[in-house]
Amino acid sequence: MRTDVTFPSAGLKLAGHLYTPDDGVVGPRPAIVVSHPGSGVKEQAAGLYALRLAEQGFVALAFDAACQGESEGEPRGLEDPAHRVEDIKAAVSFLTTRDDVAADRIGALGICASGGYVLSATVSDHRIKVVGTVSAVDIARQFRDGADGAQDPAVFQGMLAAAAAARTAEARGEGVQTFPLFSDTAEQARALGGRHAVEGCEYYCSDRAQHPRSAKSFTWSSVDRMAFFDAFRFVHLIAPRPLLMIVGREAVTSWMSVEAFRNARAPKELHWIEGASHVDLYDQEPYVGPAVEKLTDFFRAQLADTG
Repeated sequence: MRTDVTFPSAGLKLAGHLYTPDDGVVGPRPAIVVSHPGSGVKEQAAGLYALRLAEQGFVALAFDAACQGESEGEPRGLEDPAHRVEDIKAAVSFLTTRDDVAADRIGALGICASGGYVLSATVSDHRIKVVGTVSAVDIARQFRDGADGAQDPAVFQGMLAAAAAARTAEARGEGVQTFPLFSDTAEQARALGGRHAVEGCEYYCSDRAQHPRSAKSFTWSSVDRMAFFDAFRFVHLIAPRPLLMIVGREAVTSWMSVEAFRNARAPKELHWIEGASHVDLYDQEPYVGPAVEKLTDFFRAQLADTG
């Protein structure tokens, strides 16, 4: 069953979809906060994983980040890593208030950019007892170094220059300055970012998964907020809480999950989905099914009622 919910995060009202099992079992259950990819909304990958986890007996909350989707916040399309981490903690707070949730058995799942955000949130919030990621990236690394880690450093310096100019333009009353996230055509996407960029366009800009509230652009002020963010810096502090990272074997971004995993301490597991790319794990059933099965086993074991 899906219920529309709202909850506060740093003074803003966030919109969420709460998925609850329809199995007739009464009493507090383990719960999972599911956070969406950069530019995504709760109706896309996060909602799919939340639904599938609810079918396995968990209460699962997918929600829109501040300034995105149906959630409050201005300017629209702002991707603020610090606030994204705060949103996850706010979602945990909301779950702790519910009678159908066992407040001492809450986990977190992050997809793509949120795979980095949930690591940061888990480091500093001990209410998160276990954390999983799917196609995890540190969005700041992706902007600084490129999806494949091989981007010319001059590219990001150019983006920082543009972000600085945008702040000046906004101060002069010229309105919020934004930049597009996706190319107009598959050919342009391939030229700029190869297969990964093409798959992003196919997911977000076609009938496959497009949604009217999914961000198609970010504010330039998002870029300088990312400049000094590091989702993996303190990942070793998650231990002794368990970590599971699920990665597509064909994902160009897999180096980021590998780096985070290397820096983490046990208990930890890196699980590969053969044949899957980064975006395949958002919604393609040959790959989502095995990912959900792995996540279910992981969360079920780590959030078991030991009382």
